[in-house]
Amino acid sequence: MKRKGMWISIVLVSLLLLVGIAFVATSRAGYETAAYEVKEKDGAFEIREYAPHEVATTSMKSGSQNGSFGRLFRYISGGNQAEQKIAMTTPVFMPATSEGEMEEMQFVVPAEVAKEGAPTPSQDSVSLKRNPGGPYAVLRHRGWGRGEERREKLEQLRKEIEKRGLKGKGDPMFAGYDPPWTPGFLRRNEVLIPIE
Repeated sequence: MKRKGMWISIVLVSLLLLVGIAFVATSRAGYETAAYEVKEKDGAFEIREYAPHEVATTSMKSGSQNGSFGRLFRYISGGNQAEQKIAMTTPVFMPATSEGEMEEMQFVVPAEVAKEGAPTPSQDSVSLKRNPGGPYAVLRHRGWGRGEERREKLEQLRKEIEKRGLKGKGDPMFAGYDPPWTPGFLRRNEVLIPIE
């Protein structure tokens, strides 16, 4: 009887895990993503060509979120001069210093909204700007993408760039694709460096 109970528990846990993975995968897939083309792929490393895109941006203080996500979320929830609701997109970009300290947070404006003209933010702490796109070296990874882990992945990407004879031409950027409640082992994170 104990053996049967153990198997039932294993099956239930497995089913819950599969449902969780499916939920994360489909929720991420439901969002528009900043447009790019993969030029080269080798495991977790990619070279991508990003199309120019518009972002809503706000500052981060000393690498901490300091309410930055909330400010951007209010903007897309109608906290703009047109009181227009804007769909969430992926990823959340976080440009950083050369040392890997995040300086701002960016939400990608959906292509159709950008084409029609994104509404002016109501808060002075949120602004709109156009990222020019271009080639990037990218390293994907799982986990929470915080602190020391983030710096380790940045260093790993720099070594890949050097090993492949590529040349970086700017500061790094971090990217997160999942809502805050997603477990670390299911999260998609990236570190990106523009290249020549």
